[in-house]
Amino acid sequence: MKKSLLAIAAVGAFASTAQAQSSVTVYGILDVGFIGSDYRGTALTTGSAGNGTTGTANQRSSSAQLGQSAESTSRIGFRGTEDLGGGTNAFFTAEYSMNPNSTAGLAATNRQTFVGLGKNGLGKVSIGTQYTPIHVLTGATDAAGLNNLVGNAVYATNPTSGTGGANFGVGPYAGNSSISQNLNGATGAYTTRVSNALVFESERVAGVQARALYAVMSQTQTTNGGVDQAANVGGAVNNTAWGLGADYTWKKLQVAAAQQVLSNNAPGSGAAGGAANSSLAAGAAGVTSFGFNMKDTQQYAAVTYDFGILKAFYQYSNRKAVSYEVGNNSTSRSAQQIGVRAPLTATIQVFATAGLGKSQYYSAADASISPSSFRTSQLGADYYLSKRTNLYALYGSVNQSSNGNTGGGATIAGQAAVGGVSTGATNYALGVRHTF
Repeated sequence: MKKSLLAIAAVGAFASTAQAQSSVTVYGILDVGFIGSDYRGTALTTGSAGNGTTGTANQRSSSAQLGQSAESTSRIGFRGTEDLGGGTNAFFTAEYSMNPNSTAGLAATNRQTFVGLGKNGLGKVSIGTQYTPIHVLTGATDAAGLNNLVGNAVYATNPTSGTGGANFGVGPYAGNSSISQNLNGATGAYTTRVSNALVFESERVAGVQARALYAVMSQTQTTNGGVDQAANVGGAVNNTAWGLGADYTWKKLQVAAAQQVLSNNAPGSGAAGGAANSSLAAGAAGVTSFGFNMKDTQQYAAVTYDFGILKAFYQYSNRKAVSYEVGNNSTSRSAQQIGVRAPLTATIQVFATAGLGKSQYYSAADASISPSSFRTSQLGADYYLSKRTNLYALYGSVNQSSNGNTGGGATIAGQAAVGGVSTGATNYALGVRHTF
């Protein structure tokens, strides 16, 4: 009888403990306000392919609207943990974009979704759609807080769409470079997230925390037992990505560095295959699906120091993509940025950034293409009504020189539309952000 009572008590105690050690949290950001933008540019026009510039077309557009996500992208997420005992735990995150100023409301965009296991003293491992090492470190070392206005040399956004777009002309990247069909995250300077990813994150030891990412998606397809590379209906498609990053903190100093490489190998190396598969092929083929038959290498480094009255930031980024087709055409982008963030009072913070860099194309058809340089700047202020709610005022500006490319001949797709123009843009926003 005593043994039965003890067993029942033990089972009851175990059930209560297990229930107490499992938790699920709902979190998110809602960011709305007034957003204005102004875009101006000179687009190069061409005659027949490769025959040079025949004239220019001036472009000018502006917008003013009650918009969203100027300071932070609105989102909703769910995260949970479960204690498995012995210092081991299971965890998950599922995070999605939100559009507070749209009838769509909850967007279909998957920002992060992963499941993993952690061990006290070692770190954690997870699998799913996840942020890259560069994006994690950029978020921790950007004075502007990764806002969505133009004017950030590293976290580059699109001036023609107001806010939230990617790949302004300060970068030659006309689309995303995720390794799979989940093409949902890129800036001009680096890829923000990839799917099919295995990520390891260590605990912080002696001030150092390391991150590693590996992603793979391979597929082999045949039709009627054969391989048709020209039409891309057969053969192997291999998508891989890897990344390494680490940061070191010592008192008020933080140093961070990361590198990541994304590669795609698809069938089709001839003219037909190039037009179907390569975003670096002739003309505009594949411009919206940048990433086929290419190797994309990205680097990032940053230093921050907190002086007390203000915190200083320095950032450097470099990116180069090389096509496996059309004469190994390539496109590259490098940038550096300085910034400061300072508390004026217990509830008011201000920041300022300034950056510069250049983008460069190499075309087998036109080796004379010159670099395009750009300059960026941002100013901003936050007034915290509480720990979770703040008002903000933001301003951003970017100017880029033309590289003189005509866009004709076998150049990199999107070059005439993105990199071959002289452009300038400004963004400003007044809004409220609430985190929960």
